[in-house]
Amino acid sequence: MKKVGFLAALTGVLFGVSHGANATVYPVYSGYQGTNAAGQVVMLPTTSGTIVQTTNPNVASNTRVTGSLPRVGSNATSVAGRQYYQPSDFDRLADSGLYVGLSVGYSASVSGSILSDYMNEELGQFVPGAFQEADFDTDTVIPLQLSVGASINNDLRVDFGYLRYSGIAYPSVVQSADGIGGYVEATVDGGAITSNATMLNLYYNIDSYTGYLAGGMLRPYIGVGVGIALNTIADYVVYDDTFYSEMEPSVAGPGDLTGISDVYAYHNGGTSEEFAFMFEGGLTTEMDGGIKIDFFVRYTNLGKVRTSGSIIVSQTEWLGDGAGSEYPAPYDSVYHYTNWYESGRLSMIDLGLRLRLQF
Repeated sequence: MKKVGFLAALTGVLFGVSHGANATVYPVYSGYQGTNAAGQVVMLPTTSGTIVQTTNPNVASNTRVTGSLPRVGSNATSVAGRQYYQPSDFDRLADSGLYVGLSVGYSASVSGSILSDYMNEELGQFVPGAFQEADFDTDTVIPLQLSVGASINNDLRVDFGYLRYSGIAYPSVVQSADGIGGYVEATVDGGAITSNATMLNLYYNIDSYTGYLAGGMLRPYIGVGVGIALNTIADYVVYDDTFYSEMEPSVAGPGDLTGISDVYAYHNGGTSEEFAFMFEGGLTTEMDGGIKIDFFVRYTNLGKVRTSGSIIVSQTEWLGDGAGSEYPAPYDSVYHYTNWYESGRLSMIDLGLRLRLQF
C-alpha cells in the first residue's frame, strides 16, 4: 500500500507540472480569454486558483480562405495595411542581369537658336550672319540610341548609351545687320547639324510607390544621364544681296569705292565637345522571349553648336568713274576673318520606344 500511495503521489506531481508548463505558453493578461478545441471559453486562473469554463454556443468552425491575391498595384490591402504583389507579375517584369538595348524616337520639340558672336565687332555688318537670334531649322528628327547595361537590383539599372541626332540645320533665312542699327534679310545654304552623345544613364523603377499599372502589365520608371556630346555643324554660306552705299558717285573720283553688293560669307563649320545631360520617364512591359519594351519621354540637353570661327567673305565692289557714275570692279574682293564664331544651344524633347534584350 505504501508503494501504491507513493506512485500515486508521484503521478499527481508530474501531472501538475505538465499542466503548469503548458499554462506558461500563454502570457497572463488581465481579462484574457481564449477557446479550446471544443469551442469552450477558458478563463485565466482567478485569485483563488480555480479555472472557470463555460461553453460558447456562438463559436463558428474555422473557414479556409482561398483564391488568388490581388494583382500588383490594386488597392486591396491586408489587415496590416500592406499592399499585395502577385508573384507571377512581379517576376515577369523584374530587371536582372546584363542587357543590350536599341531605341528609336521622334523629337516632338527641338529648342535651339543660332547667334553671331561677332555682332558687335567693327565692320561686322560686312560679314552677314545671324545678328538677330534665329531658330534652328528641323526636318523630321529621329534620334537613335544603342545601350549596354546591367541591373544592379530589381529596382535599379545602369547603362552606357550612344545617342545620335540628325535632321537639324542652320536656319535658311537670318536677319543680318545693315550697319545703321537695323537688319536686312540674308539667305543661307547648308549648315546641317548632327550630334553624337555618349552618356552614363541611371534608371530607377518606381512601382514600389505607384504599383504596377494597366493590371500589372506596365512598370513605371524614371532615369537620368550625363555625358559628352560632339556637336557638328557643316559649312554654310550666308548671302546678302543688299547694296551698301559708301559714297555718292557724283562726288567720287575715278576708282573711288562707292559701294559694295552681293556679299557672300563662307562660314566654316566646326565640331564642339559639350557637356550633355538627359532626364527620362517611362513605362516598361515585356514581350515573349524576354524582350522588354520601354515607352519613354526624354528631355536631352546637348550643349552648344558652334562654328570653327573662320569666315571668308567675297563681295562685289563698285567704283566711281569720275563722271558721276559707278561700275562694278573687274575683281572680287575677298577677306578672311578668324575667331568670329556663330553658336547656339540645342535641346529636345523625344517620344520613343526602346527594345531591351535581357540575358
